[in-house]
Amino acid sequence: MTGQDRQALRRQFGELALDIVRRRGIEVTLAVLASEAGVSLARMDAIFESDDDLFDAVTEIWYAPLIAIMEDVLASELPANRKLYEFFARRFAHTRAIYREDPAYFRLLCELGGRRFEQVRSYVDLADHYTCEIIAEAQAEGYFEGLSIDRALTLINQMVIAYTMPDMLTMIDERLSEEKLAAIIDTLFAGLSARDGGAKGVAGLRAA
Repeated sequence: MTGQDRQALRRQFGELALDIVRRRGIEVTLAVLASEAGVSLARMDAIFESDDDLFDAVTEIWYAPLIAIMEDVLASELPANRKLYEFFARRFAHTRAIYREDPAYFRLLCELGGRRFEQVRSYVDLADHYTCEIIAEAQAEGYFEGLSIDRALTLINQMVIAYTMPDMLTMIDERLSEEKLAAIIDTLFAGLSARDGGAKGVAGLRAA
């Protein structure tokens, strides 16, 4: 089996695994996948090294369209504020569509991803890396004054977390919208900086 053949089979069986998750509401192991596919477990072992490797193949399929969205936005000629909005809004719309089509399936995927977060982390890190590139472009345009890129990333991630954490869709779907996200991004570009605006105060909390 060539490397190209193996990669094609990984995708084929990875897509079958996602279909099984949707239909049966279970986490798919190599044994389950072999049974559903009508092939021997030895055949599956020749394609996937372990159940973890199968999960990696499924995760790659799940994130492929999201990566394509990010790279498309990053390559665009949009100004930084529009680029940051599109970067989050397009992925949010993609994920929301999957959730609304089959909420139970989506919730199970969120649960499985949470259990195996270390295997998903590289995709989260990639999104942060791309966000940093947009932040650098924004700073070149005069925004986020005085903030390091890492500091700006942390603040922005916390402000848009409802649009990037899939689990949030299962709790507050109807309260999330592209319009609200645009308002958040506009607010970021209107005032996010290292300047102290006085909210923190100097002596801790006090009664009004």
